Amino acid sequence: MTHDSADTRFGPLIFAVPKGRILEEAVPVMERAGVVPEAAFHDKADRSLSFADESGQMRIFRVRAFDVATFVAFGAAQAGIVGSDVIEEFDYSELYAPVDLGIGACRLSVAEPKEPVEYKYGNASHLRVATKYPNITSRHFEKAGIQAECVKLNGAMELAPYSGLAGRIVDLVSTGQTLKSNGLIEKDTIMQVTSRLIVNRAALKTDPRVAALVECFRNATMKDAA
Repeated sequence: MTHDSADTRFGPLIFAVPKGRILEEAVPVMERAGVVPEAAFHDKADRSLSFADESGQMRIFRVRAFDVATFVAFGAAQAGIVGSDVIEEFDYSELYAPVDLGIGACRLSVAEPKEPVEYKYGNASHLRVATKYPNITSRHFEKAGIQAECVKLNGAMELAPYSGLAGRIVDLVSTGQTLKSNGLIEKDTIMQVTSRLIVNRAALKTDPRVAALVECFRNATMKDAA
């Protein structure tokens, strides 16, 4: 089955993808599903954020992972690829994630120093946690009866415990080597993470190209699993 991105009743089909590690794994799946970016997309020196696909009937936005969810939820893109961590953090009602692509596997975990550190943030019932996932983090600790004060960081999370900023961190973990190199250990896994195809619910109902695209990704993922 192929998707017709040239449906004249609509404008170009917009597909949002995240920058970074996931994108390298996502491109082969995209191409099997018929979403083939133009050559400039693969040029690492090209700082453009919007690209055509090879058919010229689709635009591919290359943005930060959290922004993929926002573009799709608000209808600025009809579909995209993002990690299940981002979907869980934002919990947008307009997002639908019909296909687990089976790529970008990692986990979202709580980590703390291997050796005791003098903390500045209070007691066991009130923790300060550095993370870029404040919503997931708050819900996780609430289940244990702990109030988590979340300090939003977008990087260098591992420095938080030793600088006195926060006693624990919540971050994505793949091999665990970065934690180990910075004297931290995993204490708890909040969720397993994989990348998903996401679509805008309204677009799925009104634009037949979106439903066709979902089917193409399902088929591409099944072939990859086989």
